Amino acid sequence: MNIATKNRSLIGRTLYVPRMSIDGASAFAAAFRAVGIDARLVPPADQYTNNLARQYTIGEECYPQIITLGSFLKIIEQDSFDPQKTAFIMPTTGGPCRFGQYNQLLEKILADKGLEDVMVISPSSNSGYEDIGDKADNLFRFGWWAVVCSDILRKLLHQTRPYEINVGETDQIHQQSTDLICAVMENQDQAMARKRNELIEALESIAARFADVTADYDSRKPLIGVVGEIYCRLDGFSNAELIRRVEKFGGEVWLASVAEWVWYSNFYQQNELRLKGETLSIEMLGTVIRSRFQQYDEHKFFAPLRQRFKGYEEPKKINTILEHARPYLPYSGVIGEMVLNVGGAIFLHQKGADGIIDISPFTCMNGIVSEAVYPAVSADYDKIPIKNFYFDETEAEYDRDIEIFIELARSYQRRKQIKRIYPEHFKLHR
Repeated sequence: MNIATKNRSLIGRTLYVPRMSIDGASAFAAAFRAVGIDARLVPPADQYTNNLARQYTIGEECYPQIITLGSFLKIIEQDSFDPQKTAFIMPTTGGPCRFGQYNQLLEKILADKGLEDVMVISPSSNSGYEDIGDKADNLFRFGWWAVVCSDILRKLLHQTRPYEINVGETDQIHQQSTDLICAVMENQDQAMARKRNELIEALESIAARFADVTADYDSRKPLIGVVGEIYCRLDGFSNAELIRRVEKFGGEVWLASVAEWVWYSNFYQQNELRLKGETLSIEMLGTVIRSRFQQYDEHKFFAPLRQRFKGYEEPKKINTILEHARPYLPYSGVIGEMVLNVGGAIFLHQKGADGIIDISPFTCMNGIVSEAVYPAVSADYDKIPIKNFYFDETEAEYDRDIEIFIELARSYQRRKQIKRIYPEHFKLHR
């Protein structure tokens, strides 16, 4: 086994993974452990880690860059830190987003501190996150399973917690479920097919656990779709626990999935190959085969939740979201999360959402462009309320703003044209 980058092996190093959602990051780290890499989560972000990062930034960086950088810098401060036994994973991407600069700043800071021995793993979404060595095939497959399983856990959490009777019960089951998925994922003594089957069995068990939560599923609770910048919308510290605030004021959240970005990356790569006249190339064949395997795996993992997720189905194809966005931000000329945000908002409207929230870092171009388009989207789609929230370290009246928005959503709920489809466990009020 020799997973390597820049001709240096990860074997014998600890790989630290940013906390882009506790379930997703935990499962992703377990996928690395499944191929023999000691992967762990970075410490939780707090004001101290932000202060560490601010020593190396000028205030124009994306907020998630501050959060991830600070967490890596805290690792460096630990007494046990050994640069020759440490690696950080910081994915990157092309296009206009500042995300493409995260790994470059991290590498510069490490070089300035004389810590060139620390490895920085930076797979690129343009290559499908495959440039990580000779175990890429297994790791890529396990990583995809981690994405899908954690999307499922997050969906169950947000579908259940707003209705729980015993406060904290859903969070506890969510953590236990995350631990169970990680335990299956990280087992190195399993064939791939057996590991997949055990994950499916684990998801069946997890579905039963969530179904047993003591809850009052009242259909009068407004459903709020949440889109936006992927890190900020997934990380509670980054977004000042906005999802819990929505729940506190009586709403339920449908959060855009991580798989959505993977499907978009696949689509974008294939579209670029078509534009280059490489429709029949080996590279195109590889992307098509990979997508087919991903579709197969996703279908298998969601199968035990089919009844639980009635009315909560994700788009069957990313083209659905892209076509929704086309009149406002055509994917042929616009790239990035802004397309997914606008298309996703329309998709959620058509699933019966009562309001849309866009979560973005302060000064995020994707958020700003989306916000400019949302008034037209709202006007075209039944005047559904849509609100942008931007985040940095400053305090804001989030409770006040959320409370007002929930009231707007309740008002829209009473007059909207598209009604929700509810699973059987909901108590319907006519």
